Amino acid sequence: MKRKLRMGMVGGGQGAFIGAVHRMAAIMDGKIELVAGAFSSDPKRSKASGKELFLDPGRVYGSYEEMAQKEAALPADERIDFVSIVTPNNSHYPISKVFLEAGFHVVCDKPLTSDLKEAKKLRALVEKTGKVFALTHNYSGNPMVKEARRLVRTGKLGKILKVVSEYPQGWLIDPIEKQGQKQAAWRTDPAQAGASCCVGDIGTHAEHLVRHITGLEIESLCADLTIFGDGRELDDDGNILIRYVGGAKGVLISSQISVGEENNLSVRIYGTKASLEWYQEFPNELIVKFPNAPRQIHRGGNGYNSKDVQKVTRIPQGHPEGYIEAFANIYLEAAKAIGDAVSGRKVRHHDFPTVDDGVMGIAFVATVVKSSRSKTKWTPLIQA
Repeated sequence: MKRKLRMGMVGGGQGAFIGAVHRMAAIMDGKIELVAGAFSSDPKRSKASGKELFLDPGRVYGSYEEMAQKEAALPADERIDFVSIVTPNNSHYPISKVFLEAGFHVVCDKPLTSDLKEAKKLRALVEKTGKVFALTHNYSGNPMVKEARRLVRTGKLGKILKVVSEYPQGWLIDPIEKQGQKQAAWRTDPAQAGASCCVGDIGTHAEHLVRHITGLEIESLCADLTIFGDGRELDDDGNILIRYVGGAKGVLISSQISVGEENNLSVRIYGTKASLEWYQEFPNELIVKFPNAPRQIHRGGNGYNSKDVQKVTRIPQGHPEGYIEAFANIYLEAAKAIGDAVSGRKVRHHDFPTVDDGVMGIAFVATVVKSSRSKTKWTPLIQA
């Protein structure tokens, strides 16, 4: 590409958290520029958000339908190349559908959709249109996660026997959704979030992290979802036992009522030769343990890391990289694929979560909900 990719955004306007994160991540490497958006379902708020971002008023739209239609009508050297979707779960499918059918590539926040039926329909549409579709399971973009994946996939840990993934938060211990907290309000609303709050929101990150690092596929699971918050309709805590294809066993814990926890996503993987652990709150360190040798601590920015790590590390050792940089790595890899497509080249394989990852995530959520409601508990993974 001899120019920056032109990005449009749906959602992420005034008062939104994740939209700003996506914008910062997208522009970090100088490959992408934001040129258009429909930032709110309220046209006035969308215009106000566009003004704050210094966008051309003519490229700030009152709805995503208007945006797709008018952007598609622009000359090829002006229209957006792709859209970033940062809205609540229930709108991911209709927005993605409109833009894919209008000829645009898509970067979508997770989870893919709010139910499995829509997820499968979206996968079929991506395959039909041939457009690039990236899903922002951002933690998989962290350099030390990529190093963990390399160690597992090259056999350094031996045969994987057990995996423990945890994602505890404490921010929903009080009913802040009833106090006007926007992020809590839509996540606890079945109409917007889907069948699950806690597992759908953060448990999917823990599940994807394990699958991304190990390649393990779930065979069956036993789930216990709980609603601790008075008056809530969706889970705010989940505990899951997992049986993986091939015999490995797993434990997955996700919680939004664990008082004092902030964003403590972690994964521990135990093999026959070694084990490893990674903590999102300390993202630049990967701990590797052995049965008869001192433990190792791999740190980002060092030359001893693999090429996969070095190519997504932006700053020297001792300087922390974290949340936004991991997001940026997803955008950078997606930009390479979109750049191939826009330039008329064959789209090469790049390292970002795809629509297939999204469908697997929704199948996981659906199976967890089914298991929690079932009297038999152990439930085969619903076919994705």
